[in-house]
Amino acid sequence: MATAKEVFEQVRTAALAATGPDERALQIDYPALEKKIDAALGTRTIAILHINQYLPEGYEDQGHFNAVAVTEGNVVYDMVIGDQYFRYDMFSAADLTKFQAIDGIYKDEEKREEISFLSLRLQHGDEAHILLGLDDAQRASALAIGEKLSSARHPE
Repeated sequence: MATAKEVFEQVRTAALAATGPDERALQIDYPALEKKIDAALGTRTIAILHINQYLPEGYEDQGHFNAVAVTEGNVVYDMVIGDQYFRYDMFSAADLTKFQAIDGIYKDEEKREEISFLSLRLQHGDEAHILLGLDDAQRASALAIGEKLSSARHPE
């Protein structure tokens, strides 16, 4: 369980780690970002948080990475964060029309290596929200969100 403040702390840590060795560090106004996350989440209790290391293909150019938070009440927040940029989508697990998990291997031709990944696509209408797991911790949080939302949508 996490509060908006705790979500901000995890997002800030991820933002600080998101800069590659050949990139300029993110220019995020952290006090302003904290206020925006607090305004978005309010007093809701966050059950699970997943932070994508970088934005999946198809997201807007202004963002640098995103965080997907699921509340105790199964409301999903997909927050895109970048230099002087913050946007979030909010929807209920009940709004999901498609749930897709892909566990595969990406072949990076440039680096000549294979990278295993887990991709979780949450779709409602024309909107898709993607969680990407590139290591065990990221896979675990993506799968936990998948389990929570699928249980909410299809209880047995």
